[in-house]
Amino acid sequence: MSLSRRTILKGAGTLPLAAGSFRLAAFAQTPLSAPGAAQVPPVLFVHGNGDHAALWITTLWRMESNGVPRDRMFAINFTDPLARTDDSVAQPNRSSTEDQRRELGDAIKELKRRTGASRVALVGNSRGGNAIRSYIKNGGAGDVSHAVLCGVPNHGVYDWDDGLGGEFNGRGSFLRGLNEGESEVTPGTSFLTLRSDGIDKYAQEDGRFVAKPGTPTGITAEGPALKGATNLVLGAVDHRETAFSPRAFREIYKFIAGREPDRIAITPEAQVKLSGHVTGTPGGVQTNRPVAGAAVEIYRVSPDTGERIGGAIHASQSAEDGRWGPAEVDPSWYLEIVLTSAGSTTTHFYRSPFPRSSDIVHLRAARPLGPTDAGAGAIVLMSRLRGYFGLPRDVVLLDGKEPADVKPGVPTDSVTTLRLSTAETGRAVVALFNQERIVARAWPASENRMTVAELTY
Repeated sequence: MSLSRRTILKGAGTLPLAAGSFRLAAFAQTPLSAPGAAQVPPVLFVHGNGDHAALWITTLWRMESNGVPRDRMFAINFTDPLARTDDSVAQPNRSSTEDQRRELGDAIKELKRRTGASRVALVGNSRGGNAIRSYIKNGGAGDVSHAVLCGVPNHGVYDWDDGLGGEFNGRGSFLRGLNEGESEVTPGTSFLTLRSDGIDKYAQEDGRFVAKPGTPTGITAEGPALKGATNLVLGAVDHRETAFSPRAFREIYKFIAGREPDRIAITPEAQVKLSGHVTGTPGGVQTNRPVAGAAVEIYRVSPDTGERIGGAIHASQSAEDGRWGPAEVDPSWYLEIVLTSAGSTTTHFYRSPFPRSSDIVHLRAARPLGPTDAGAGAIVLMSRLRGYFGLPRDVVLLDGKEPADVKPGVPTDSVTTLRLSTAETGRAVVALFNQERIVARAWPASENRMTVAELTY
């Protein structure tokens, strides 16, 4: 690695209905007032491989808590968010780099139209940064004032002669094209990269996280840095926390707004409205394609027992575009969201209180019951969408025990599974991650049901 990447360098200056289409997700919160907040350029948030817009919920809440108007923030759902194995070879329900660049371009055009702004700021996590860089380099710099790349594998997850068609191969044509030249950024757009200090699983020298343990990747922790950009090391954050942590929010806001945020904490609303989309996994592949006719029920539950308090506070079916809601809830309520759709596992999501409104509370059914679940009376998952479980960095307890399926060291696991006997079906299960605590109920697997304690933070 050259010295230039070891230092901080200053640079110049909704859900799709069909493949290739997109929808911007807007937010229905009441913005706070802050000096100069309206001068912040419109911001488009771009998710990573296999993900969706909902991962940006806490970031958007923090932006609104600093006075950024709700109608100037949007998040894209790529139709097929998973990358192809070979970028030039079509795969069902997966996308190419060109698919991503095209959909991002359409979203930018629409955001500019809605706001009347001549330029927008882009914030991307992981693969989302590839689409951002590709759009800017291929003629889009005039549309983009700021580009924030969070945990983006800008020089690849690996740098090998094998698999040169892979999007994440630093030696492949896609990344070589983005990184060619004395500077690795496009003039006219201000670039910021945010990276981890060594615990990003996709910026590792050993190939164990790409199924080749013992094989050097040719990539180091400095891989996300770019010559010509402002490059910041956030500390001991994992791959997703480079985008979704409070630490990352501070740098995202400061870079785009040109000043420190007034607050990091999320300011609650008096009344909260929730809605989103139901998406599917055709052929076992995670997509943002809509699922119509899915039933969504929401219950208020006890924070101590997970038991329901009264009847359903919301019940609806997803429309043809996958949309469900809106539901009105109190910002202090713990919730159980039940998703039932044909051919899928009925999923009981237990959630901490929503302090603010969101219309990107996207729902995907839990994985199907598999051979490893045979004989289990109930299956409870603890899921962290906006980061990984780091041991011993984090407090991670499921049902009072540190999970055996969470590997220590570099954080790499975002889901842990608890299997209970038939005699334990229906009881309370406590999921504890640092300061977030969710009490869920163990629903019977015999009824094709699964419980998910879904962490917000």
